[in-house]
This record gives sequence, C-alpha cells and structure tokens, in this order.
Amino acid sequence: MNSSAASAAQPWYHGVTRYQWLVLIVASLGWVFDAFEGQLYNLTRGDMLPDLLRAANPALSPEAMGTLSKVWGERFLGIFLIGGTLGGWIFSSLADRWGRKPVMVLTILFYSIFSGLTAFATELWHVGALRFLVAMGVGGEWAVGATLVAEVFPQHARERAGGIFHASSVAGVWLAAAVGLAVGAEWRIAYFIGVIPALLVVWVRVSVQEPESWKEAKQSKPERMGSFRELLGDPRWRARAIAGALLAMVGLATFWGVVVAGQNLAEDLLRKLDAPLDTISARGKIAFGFVQTTGAAVGMLAMGPLSARWGRRRTFALMHVGAFVMTLVVCWVPGYFGSYAVLLALLPLFGFFAQGIHAGYAVYFPELFPTYLRATGAGFCFNTGRILAAPVLIWGSAWMKATLPLSQAISVLGVLFLFGLVVLIFLPETKGQEMPE
Repeated sequence: MNSSAASAAQPWYHGVTRYQWLVLIVASLGWVFDAFEGQLYNLTRGDMLPDLLRAANPALSPEAMGTLSKVWGERFLGIFLIGGTLGGWIFSSLADRWGRKPVMVLTILFYSIFSGLTAFATELWHVGALRFLVAMGVGGEWAVGATLVAEVFPQHARERAGGIFHASSVAGVWLAAAVGLAVGAEWRIAYFIGVIPALLVVWVRVSVQEPESWKEAKQSKPERMGSFRELLGDPRWRARAIAGALLAMVGLATFWGVVVAGQNLAEDLLRKLDAPLDTISARGKIAFGFVQTTGAAVGMLAMGPLSARWGRRRTFALMHVGAFVMTLVVCWVPGYFGSYAVLLALLPLFGFFAQGIHAGYAVYFPELFPTYLRATGAGFCFNTGRILAAPVLIWGSAWMKATLPLSQAISVLGVLFLFGLVVLIFLPETKGQEMPE
C-alpha cells in the first residue's frame, strides 16, 4: 500500500495532537458563547420588547404592541448585523496584525460585558446600542476562531475540524433556549447570565499560542498583515472576498429572516390550532431551540465530511437547494395537515439544510486567503455578509412579516437560498489544496 492510500485509510483525526484538540475546544467554546449571546435576544425579545414598549407608552393597544414588537424585533436584528460587520472588519484585521490570541480575548470580553449590561436597559435605544456592541464582539470572534482552527490543524483534518468548530454553535443555541425557558418572562436575568462567558478569557490567555505560520508571516510581511488595501487591491483576493461576502449574505439573511422563524412558525401554528395560550411561547422555544437546532447540529457536523468528499462548491450547492425546498415544506405542509407533530418532524430536516450551510464558511473562507490576510479575508467575507443582509431584515423582512401572513413572508425570503447558487459560480474549489501562503 502506497503512502497516499495508507493515509486515506486512516481516520481523519489520525495524527492530530493534544494541543490541536485543545485549540479546537477553546475556539469552539468561544463560538458557543458567541452563539449564546446572539440567540439570547431572539429567545427573550418576545418578553423584552413588549415590556419596554409598554413602559414608553402604556396606552398602546395589544394590536399595536404586536405590530411594533415585530418591527422593532427585525430592526434590532438588522442593527446586530451592522455591528457584527464593523466588529468583524476591525477585529479580523487586528487578528492578522496583533495575533490570534489577544484579539480572541478582546472579542469575548466585548460580547460578554455588553450582553450583561442589556439587563439594565429601560428604553428601546438602550437595546439597539448594546446589541450593536455585542455584535461587534460576535463578528470578530468568529473570524479569529475559524482562522486559528484552520491554521493549527493539518490539511487532512481541516474540513472536519472547521465543521466541528462551527457546529459547536448549536450548544450555544441550546444553552440560550434553556436559559430562556428557565427565566420565562424575567428576561433581565438571562442577560445577567450572559456575563459568564467572560471567564473563558482566562483559559484563552493560558492555553493558546500563536500559530507558527502567523509568526513567519509577521516576520516576512509585517507591513502587509491585515491590510484591507492588500485584500481589495489584489484582483485575486478581491474577487474571492466579494464573492465570499455574497455567499455569507445569503446564509446570514436567511438565518435571521428564515431559520430563526422556526420558533414563530411553531407559535403561529399553535395559535391556529387553539393551543392553550400559556403554553405557546414555551413550546415555540422548544421547537426552535431544541428540535430544529438538533437537525442543524447534524447538518453542520455533516458539512465537513461532505466537503471533503464532494468538494466545497458542490456541497454548498446541495445545501442551498435543500434549504429552499425545506423552507417551503415547513411553511405550508404542517398547516395543510393542521398538525403540530408534523411541524416538529420537519423542523430538524429544515435545520439540517438551512443552518447546516453555516459550517461551510468556517471550512471554506480561511482557505481562500494567504496567512497574512487569512483572518482579514475570512472576517471580511463573513461580516460583510452581515451588512449586506441587514437591509433585507431592516426593510424587507420587517415589512413582510408585519404585513403578510407569516408563511408567505418566510417563503419569499427563502428564495435567497437560490441566489447562493449563482454566487458559487464565481468561487474556486479548494478541496485537497494547501492554503495560500
């Protein structure tokens, strides 16, 4: 048996060192709490926004309260995407200039502390400002974690490690769902709990070392490290950055506009089925936070092995088509049968495709750029995708969900998955290739 055949016969984790596993665990925990902070708002806004709106205007009718809660809920998601973009741009560039470890520490502190301060919000603008600052940390942490994992792991294990890293976000969603259920209407307690991830900083400081490839690039190209002029001035990197940003835009706009609406679809169906009013909110959180997200976890874990077998572009294409089909299915089939059980059966498959896509960004984006631009390029793709997605949420999604029946609005937003197929035409295949140096 030749060496390549012997290598292929080995399990993917063969030769992975204890330190490489440690890096994956640390980076994944950062991303777990990153997702926790992001989803905490989604799972508490149903109590938080009416409370703040009622405090500002006690005379609001229930109908006006419901409409304003939907509109402001989508606007704050858009603000979150804008903050994530700015933080992603700034912190990813700093990660190339200063190093991966100090910037990971800074981003974790950002999203932890400002999430905790949300517990003291008394007006809507407080929530908007703090969600913006939380998002800055969230946007920056992903780029650092994904880059660190890609640089530390060997080529034969990189796809799986990247997929595991991103799939760990599901634990953050589960944690947020558990906290949301535990605190109920006492949403301020949930944000106090959001300070806890700051403790991870100690472990990061002690255990993580800068990758050797980054140290070498820092010595040989100090003036080019983390340069946006270099990233957008070189035609090769610019083309990849723009196409990568559009691909991320599809995933992020559909995540906040379509994927998280699994909770809203469940609640909407339960109302139509005349379920007890005091059970609807909790059952909606369970449907999204546990049932749907379990399918998403499987999808994200599958993204690495599928990318290794079929290639990045083909796997992305399959997931986008599956996501579009399943969006239509979960929007219309449960209502046709008038069955909440049917919805619960379909939500995991919906999550598999529609959210499973996201693990591919951690696998793919770091492979598109050289070491001295790796965090900057990956961060630019993922976080420029946020700001491109923001108008979809601030105007399109907010308007549609406030004026159209929920299933219609989500179905229309699901068409964005098909746009992802067009974007893939302009991106290269990186399967089996060394990352650019």
